Amino acid sequence: MKRISAPVVLVFLSIVLMSLTIDLQNLDNYANQFIPDYILKQNTPPNNPTTDAGATLGRVLFYDKKLSVNNTIACASCHKQEFAFSDTSLVSTGVNGVTGRHAMRLINPRFSVERRFFWDERANTLEEQTTMPIQDHSEMGYSGQNGDPGFADLLDKLDKVPYYNDLFKLAFGDTMITENRMQRALAQFVRSIQSFDSKYDAGRSMSLNDQMPFPNFTQQENMGKNLFLAPPVFNPMGERVGGGAGCAGCHGAPEFDIAPNSQNNGVTLTVNGEFDPTVTRSPSLRDLIRTDGVLNGPMMHNGVMKDLGMVIDHYNDIMPDVMNQNLDPKLRPNGFPQKLNLTNQERTALIAFLRTLSGTDVYTNPIWSNPFDPDGSITILNGTTAIDEPQITASDIRLFPNPASSSFTLSGLETEAQISLMNTKGQLLQQVTSNGYDETLIISDLPAGVYMVVVQVPNQQERIIKKLIKQ
Repeated sequence: MKRISAPVVLVFLSIVLMSLTIDLQNLDNYANQFIPDYILKQNTPPNNPTTDAGATLGRVLFYDKKLSVNNTIACASCHKQEFAFSDTSLVSTGVNGVTGRHAMRLINPRFSVERRFFWDERANTLEEQTTMPIQDHSEMGYSGQNGDPGFADLLDKLDKVPYYNDLFKLAFGDTMITENRMQRALAQFVRSIQSFDSKYDAGRSMSLNDQMPFPNFTQQENMGKNLFLAPPVFNPMGERVGGGAGCAGCHGAPEFDIAPNSQNNGVTLTVNGEFDPTVTRSPSLRDLIRTDGVLNGPMMHNGVMKDLGMVIDHYNDIMPDVMNQNLDPKLRPNGFPQKLNLTNQERTALIAFLRTLSGTDVYTNPIWSNPFDPDGSITILNGTTAIDEPQITASDIRLFPNPASSSFTLSGLETEAQISLMNTKGQLLQQVTSNGYDETLIISDLPAGVYMVVVQVPNQQERIIKKLIKQ
């Protein structure tokens, strides 16, 4: 058996502990990260610059499952760091169903002229986008419609979570929690997510411009780069007769972002097969695939494309669709859906080049990692509140229905607790451990009468006792 040295184990443990601890007097660097001098585009608004304190708060909000109605879904549930903040599932699962579109990767969202977000650009800014999933019935459940609690209910809920007192005060000067402040903090964290350690970046840093052959590229990769950058030459029927593939017309280097005012790309079906030409945005083309060859989730808004070859094939031969009046003009030269007529060699070269756009740091860097322990607790150092020891009171706990006949649910816990069901003689009938979620206990076998529900929170001396009536 191969032995692992003690120093290696200590280094590993230190990295794990660092990712699960936030020191308010020694914040991670979000505001002054290295940005290559050839990266010029950015969409940070003047009134919301990224700060270490704001992005730190945003990181906690991003990973906090308390932002969903049943404490099971966070932003990170659909945007996973290990997959470039995307989801390997076709659609993501929320509190009341599944999302209507595939979760967009969140790589380099700051480095683009485009300021609107979502596949259909319905959010005017990233700030506006951040709380829309929270207010979606299917995703996180605070819609305020059809019986759902509203956003004001979430604000009341978060106001009772002790660690947010310190985090909001550090970021904004006081402990007040508002939707605007949540939006600003979440946007700061998301804008901080960046990837500039790819093979492409290494080559670009050694070259005066993108058109030059990169010395670290293979001949095939340089061929793919040239095809990507060069515009195609079309005949009157929209068939390519020279030039490149023109990918940079919509995804310009070196950011590889989406061009503003782009229109539909010819993928018009939803995940359910319905017609939808409203998709006009895409994420950056960086980190489509990990350097180990693992795809960061299916591609396009409907997840229909499972590998880079399928993407190239789609743009190589745009299928005519008389219903789609929103096809981008760059994809319909002379009014005809484009036909690039790529050779197998050109197709393979383009794929090889796209692979050079992936880095490694973004997948594991602790500053973008989950700050919560597996049990949902969080450790914050040098704060004014006992962060991982929230005080639960009797008014926080609710039993429903009460009276009950076959089962009842206990809600209001924001932390781990032991729940005991006893009769009036003090005999223990049931006992469960809650991780901060609603707990349902079955009581159909118990005789009618009065029972006691006892809640014991770790590191909280007083027990909470609630009366339950069994019918």
